[in-house]
Amino acid sequence: MRELGVPHQAQSAIVPEKWHNRGISYVKMNGDPLLQPYTLKHLTLRNRIMSTAHEPAYSEEGLPKDRYRLYHVEKARGGIALTMTAGSAVVSPDSPEAFGNLHAYRDEIVPWLRRLTDECHELGAAVMIQITHLGRRTTWSQGEWLPILAPSPIREPAHRAFPKEAEDWDIERIIKDYAAAAQRMQEAGLDGIEIEAYGHLLDGFWSPATNKRTDDYGGSLENRLRFTYRVLEAIRTAVGPDFIVGLRMVADEDWKQGLTREEGVEIARRMVATGQVDFLNIIRGHIDTDPALTRVIPIHGMRSAPHLDFAGEVRAETKFPVFHAARINDVATARHAIAEGKLDMVGMTRAHIADPHIALKVMEGREEEIRPCVGATYCLDRIYEGGGALCIHNPATGREATMPHVIRPAEGPARKVVVVGAGPAGLEAARVAAERGHNVVVFEAAAEAGGQVRLAARSRRRSELIGIIDWRLERCAAAGVEFRYNLLAEAQDVLAEDPDIVLVATGGLPNTEVLEDGNDFVVSTWDILSGDVKPAADVLLFDDNGSHPGLQAAEAMGETGSSVELVTPERFFAPEVGGLNHAAYAESFQRHGVRITIARRLLGVKRAGNRLIARIGSDYAEGVEELREVDQVVVEHGTLPLDELYFALKEGSQNRGEVDYPALIAGKPQAIQTNPEGSYQLFRIGDAVTSRNIHAAIYDGLRFAKDF
Repeated sequence: MRELGVPHQAQSAIVPEKWHNRGISYVKMNGDPLLQPYTLKHLTLRNRIMSTAHEPAYSEEGLPKDRYRLYHVEKARGGIALTMTAGSAVVSPDSPEAFGNLHAYRDEIVPWLRRLTDECHELGAAVMIQITHLGRRTTWSQGEWLPILAPSPIREPAHRAFPKEAEDWDIERIIKDYAAAAQRMQEAGLDGIEIEAYGHLLDGFWSPATNKRTDDYGGSLENRLRFTYRVLEAIRTAVGPDFIVGLRMVADEDWKQGLTREEGVEIARRMVATGQVDFLNIIRGHIDTDPALTRVIPIHGMRSAPHLDFAGEVRAETKFPVFHAARINDVATARHAIAEGKLDMVGMTRAHIADPHIALKVMEGREEEIRPCVGATYCLDRIYEGGGALCIHNPATGREATMPHVIRPAEGPARKVVVVGAGPAGLEAARVAAERGHNVVVFEAAAEAGGQVRLAARSRRRSELIGIIDWRLERCAAAGVEFRYNLLAEAQDVLAEDPDIVLVATGGLPNTEVLEDGNDFVVSTWDILSGDVKPAADVLLFDDNGSHPGLQAAEAMGETGSSVELVTPERFFAPEVGGLNHAAYAESFQRHGVRITIARRLLGVKRAGNRLIARIGSDYAEGVEELREVDQVVVEHGTLPLDELYFALKEGSQNRGEVDYPALIAGKPQAIQTNPEGSYQLFRIGDAVTSRNIHAAIYDGLRFAKDF
């Protein structure tokens, strides 16, 4: 039996050489259910915490190169027992990557995976990988431009491709591909594989919604499982009886035309009965549309751990090892899942994107330091919208080569750092600078910290966002940051502190001066979200930003009973909001009658008695205009920076506010000194530079302050 160890005593995450392959007694002496080791076949995992298979889209040419490796190594360094790589490494070239998937069908993947696995093993973590054929959950217009296939030629709405019906030779070919891929994973030294049957090809055969075949692979349940049986047999023949093989499977599609709970649990029993699998990873729901996917992977404002009890029921009925993940974001819920016998291993996947050191902090009695997952699901949405997973408030995730998860003390003397503005950018800069050992004071004009995040969190559905602020305030307090609220800082206030470094994080104010005429007649989304302006009965909202503020304001007004029309010049509404979050807004809009008008631009507004006349044009058809008579016009056009203080301080600074972009990109210190007479370094960050988002603001704070 091979043991992947826990530390004999709690060790710092930054000294991996002190991790070793013993110390199981440590967690046995500790009563925490999460810290108990778990033996799966021949493999002993050091605790019950895992990160389930997901694809962060960090791959390069379908291979897990340095960025991919460092992301998983950081979780191993943070004490996780099992990190599952590759949300669906594809086994065949006619399963083209849809979201940065690894290419399990290429021999070139082996050395890259071996390096990743070896480094994680050195840190005490096990590594597995998920393999799949995507079936219809992809598109033909990527990769090798081969036709995609499915059990039956039924289109998947999410990826919009029309699959061909798998032929006999396709089936034989893909079975061989599964076996060959499994062999590669074994050769790479991984501890096991997980076969995906969750919206992909395997369960496409299972589900009556996607399998309309009349041959030996359709009709009865036994026939619908035939392909899976053959895949499992081929894999076992290829890797032998000792290699760990699991199955991530849907046990209830929660769909009228799909698998019922009864059929799903029966499939689980039959999979166990084959003797070919070593664990089940249980999923509930279907993922062929954005709304359906959102119910499987809930976002903020939705119930936590909605499928945990169901997974526990499958475990009870099969009496077999069960893994599960679905919005298990906090340690208390994870601990409950293990303590109550609902799961054998608990997946905290998005939680580890927010903080890869969860297990270590639990071991060391530092749970209060865990950076919370706030459920924004920027991580998943970003994969499609920006090509790689990013946490909304941990900018080090996915940037491990240049950005630290653990802030190290500065080697030089303590410096005086003045931060102006306690929004997300300012708080992050203050936290990092203080953890470096510097003396930090924060000026904030408002009575409390938070900036635009606090405004966004006023929405009941997005209230969890306040965790971004609360966590930083707690960390700042622990590091000795001094806050001065209700102070609109001017240059003399800053200079009175005799600063070495000044960070202007004053944010911005809504830009509503965007119309040809009638700007004085409009209000901003901030006015609505703050409650400073009451929504009128009949409202036109012009969204020329395409992100959350416009949608959130429309949702808030719709909930109060206003008749709302959202007008946007885009070809679809809110292009900066990903599919999972988009689904929640779309549902709310449809329930409250919010109307969407695309490809139209608000040109001007004029008064007409007690009402307003909005003039709407088009970027596509010059001269085409129409009028709307409404009670209120709301405009969302981002923000303009509050930069007066920055420019007042610029000439007295050593760098005159200049930023060395190559150094910033490389994660190196800022050393520009264009003004030798200056007495401090000066930087502006976040929306004080230009209108961006929460992640950008926090990233600014980290990458500047980490080198102070």
